[in-house]
Amino acid sequence: MENTKKEVNEGLEETVNSVEMNEQMDTAVSETYDANQIQVLEGLEAVRKRPGMYIGSTGPRGLHHLVYEILDNSIDEALAGYCTHIEVEILPGDIITVRDNGRGIPVDINEKQGMPAVTVVLTVLHAGGKFGGSGYKVSGGLHGVGSSVVNALSEWLEVEVSQNGHIHRQRFERGAIASELEVIGDTEETGTLIRFKADPEVFTETTVYEYETLQRRIREQAFLNAGLKITLTDSRDAENITEEVFCFDGGISSFSTYINESRGLTPVHDTPIHFSTVKGDRSAEVSIMYNDSYNEIILSFANNVRTIDGGTHETGFKNALTRVFNDYGRKYNFIKEGDKNLSGEDVREGLTAVISVKLTEAEFEGQTKGKLGNTDITQLVQSMVYEKLSTYFEENPSVARTIFNKALDAARAREAARKAKELARRKSALEGNSLPGKLYDCTDKNPENCEIFIVEGDSAGGSAKEGRDRTTQAILPLWGKMLNVEKSRIDKVIGNEKLIPVVLSLGTGIGEDFDITKLRYHKVVIMADADVDGAHIRTLLLTFFFRYMRPLIDNGHIYIAQPPLYRLTKNKKHHYAYSDEQRDEIIEKLGTGYSIQRYKGLGEMDPEQLWETTMDPAVRTMLKVRLEDAIEADETFSILMGDKVEPRRDFIEKNAKFVQNLDI
Repeated sequence: MENTKKEVNEGLEETVNSVEMNEQMDTAVSETYDANQIQVLEGLEAVRKRPGMYIGSTGPRGLHHLVYEILDNSIDEALAGYCTHIEVEILPGDIITVRDNGRGIPVDINEKQGMPAVTVVLTVLHAGGKFGGSGYKVSGGLHGVGSSVVNALSEWLEVEVSQNGHIHRQRFERGAIASELEVIGDTEETGTLIRFKADPEVFTETTVYEYETLQRRIREQAFLNAGLKITLTDSRDAENITEEVFCFDGGISSFSTYINESRGLTPVHDTPIHFSTVKGDRSAEVSIMYNDSYNEIILSFANNVRTIDGGTHETGFKNALTRVFNDYGRKYNFIKEGDKNLSGEDVREGLTAVISVKLTEAEFEGQTKGKLGNTDITQLVQSMVYEKLSTYFEENPSVARTIFNKALDAARAREAARKAKELARRKSALEGNSLPGKLYDCTDKNPENCEIFIVEGDSAGGSAKEGRDRTTQAILPLWGKMLNVEKSRIDKVIGNEKLIPVVLSLGTGIGEDFDITKLRYHKVVIMADADVDGAHIRTLLLTFFFRYMRPLIDNGHIYIAQPPLYRLTKNKKHHYAYSDEQRDEIIEKLGTGYSIQRYKGLGEMDPEQLWETTMDPAVRTMLKVRLEDAIEADETFSILMGDKVEPRRDFIEKNAKFVQNLDI
């Protein structure tokens, strides 16, 4: 079986669970199936049994999600108008504390449950102030499982509530009550403090929090709630305590400015364009700022929850934006009679937009709340953007013309790309009847069995060609400097001689014409040298796939080969090391009398060596490229491959400790 070093799938845990269930079913075939086989999970036991159902995964992503759930409860207090300051601290031992100055979780007895309301909130699923009544008119905690899930997945959790002149405290261990609610002091303040330690029995991969991950989330929440103060402190190192205070009076306008600045993008107008509206119990606000790039960045939120898959608010925004541009162009004859309207892609080129809506009874899709489903929000956002952006264009003609000209340039480039594709089709290129001459194809025609190695250089390509399994492995050598698509429009990409062989070989087309059903190989493997040049080529290819063939990444088809760095030989027996640490371990075992070879490039390996170290599915190691956070990935590509030097330098200096196995 192939040894995949980092195949971290979103549904990995669910897959494991389904295998377990299938094995149980197979075993149960010969057993009696009766009432005794029905298992009832009490209290929070279901959460500990299947944590992935509630927090997505038990890896780093799920670990940080615990903090988000508690933070979101404090944010909801701010939305309700009762909280002005939230403090988040990472204590030694990776213990998390979240404190707010809101009203405090109620401590009086809940008549239905017969115990204090705070105990109910922390031990009963679907218990909270967000399912009716007047506790919260707007909230991101739709499902009401946040606090209790965190409690269930913590080794221990303590809550302190300041309310009615007293400080109340209670402790829980793995979701179970460890002490009764008690008064431990007096105070004139109000608020809630929750302190917890993630359970290592659940989070077996790691229980160590990444400061930068929490920092991103907290900064984002401060932008979305203008004037709210959030303090983040990392006190794990007593000699190097880090503390940051996030508070942005400009709200999402400051957010759109920050996005452009952090990515090194140059705005084409001085200040963000900001609109807001309130209709009954629903509100919406949008901040728009165009920059000199060719990509769009749209971040949408509903009740402070990022809707990574969009939804009705994004639909309303996009519809209105396209309509405003075309109506404006027709009115002032910038779009001539008989000319085509601008497309949505044209008017969103170089756009940075933040959309935030707040509403009661928000309808999200799934526990991860990735997409908003409230249909009436479409009209609210659409009407606001159309009316207010139209007025803005009339009142600010110079800004309007600058932005409009950018959209016209995008339309011309799109038309040039269309003509280039049509010309290529007439030559039978993009229809799949002609494959690039450099491609050494495999004989198996079932895409599920096939893989293609995109190899740096003709020399390495020759070794890969000779050493491969010709039945299922295809080789595509690349040579010369590739196009940086981050700095290029689609028309330049379509005609690029270095990228077209990749497009032709894969068979899917690119951009809006991409069709994953035509993919000829289900594993697309980037195989480059383990040096700086190889890393650059990998980044260029990944940027291309992310910008123009994104479904390849979304569907798990992109891999990165891991060739060895060293070959150590003793008594005619070869040992391969993939890192300096592994090299040292092998040397220690071999003792004396060995020889060592440092591979400077793939071309130094003969076909047999390349096969047995890098291409043989039985023993090879590969990295699977997975997209965990699309917005973060988008930002990283903008920083690394954009025009500005400073953001790139800052990124490299900050992340230099993660660089491994590069011959710098």
